[in-house]
Amino acid sequence: MYKILTIVGARPQFIKAAAISHVIRGKYADSICEDILHTGQHYDDTMSGRFFCELDIPLPKYNLGVGSSSHGAQTAAMLKGIEEVLLSTHYDGVLVYGDTNSTLAGALAAAKLHVPVYHVEAGLRSFNRDMPEEINRVVTDHVSSLLFAPTQTAMQNLRNEGFKEDNVVLSGDVMLDNALHYSSLPTTHYPLPTDFILATIHRDFNTDHPERIKNILSALNRIAEQYNTKILFPIHPRTRKQLETFNIHLSPLTFHLVEPLSYLETLGALQQAHLVLTDSGGLQKEAYFCGKPCVILRPETEWVEIVDAGAAQLADADPSRILDAANHLWGFKPSPPTDFGDGHSAEKIIEKILL
Repeated sequence: MYKILTIVGARPQFIKAAAISHVIRGKYADSICEDILHTGQHYDDTMSGRFFCELDIPLPKYNLGVGSSSHGAQTAAMLKGIEEVLLSTHYDGVLVYGDTNSTLAGALAAAKLHVPVYHVEAGLRSFNRDMPEEINRVVTDHVSSLLFAPTQTAMQNLRNEGFKEDNVVLSGDVMLDNALHYSSLPTTHYPLPTDFILATIHRDFNTDHPERIKNILSALNRIAEQYNTKILFPIHPRTRKQLETFNIHLSPLTFHLVEPLSYLETLGALQQAHLVLTDSGGLQKEAYFCGKPCVILRPETEWVEIVDAGAAQLADADPSRILDAANHLWGFKPSPPTDFGDGHSAEKIIEKILL
């Protein structure tokens, strides 16, 4: 029996891990034993606990409970805890997802102990080294044994960095697996406004700089006024804290503030939203997979395929660019995605690991 340790710590990873976990417990139940380690990077129930129940993921065997801290302190605590687990129990491989500090810590701890690292969502590049996520992506890729690239662009990025073809697999995107699977099931609908756009802001380069976050909120106000609609605004704990710090108040006449949405609630909101505005990489894709246009509140994106398809526009934190992008995309219906696989990415990943 092949024994794998799956390392997760943040909302996007719970969603990605669900696709792999379902395949392991279904088709490969006699071949693979999976244990889950939760670093505790996201620890609030709205950002963590309910995802395991909602997405039918086995509860973690290990929970490090590291919580919030500086990048260095948080990653160090994760490294220590993951290393202790790997020294106490034999695992044939470690699965990591995406680009968080949990990803980096899991990859480093395993690689230093000569445990194979399998990186799901490898090869993404924003080419902006000011983003901590970009550092995490690059380092994780370079210590991984198998790299599962979701798109041809990610494959080419890895080729450009000199990776051997034997170690790189064009797997497709497990997030598309989930979107196809869960969209066929009854969707959970959070109490929603009758007419709205969906907006999220959580990246530190937006939330921690008052001028940037004020510019974004100003643009959201203008869009809501122009289209006589409301802003459904699931508020990340970091964003809530910074709004209080900067003494920024959001009018309830414009902003419908809610706690962070679960995955199924997000799918339900996307089905009804006119438009999405976000700095989240995951929500960019979820919008695309649900056929909704997106304004990206960043100067660049690692998901260039969505922009190339005309389904999203980069606007950064510039109010005029945000408004122009919203006007351009309003009413646009993106075509179904063709660059993210066929909805069977998780199976391809497990098959490659077992070869």
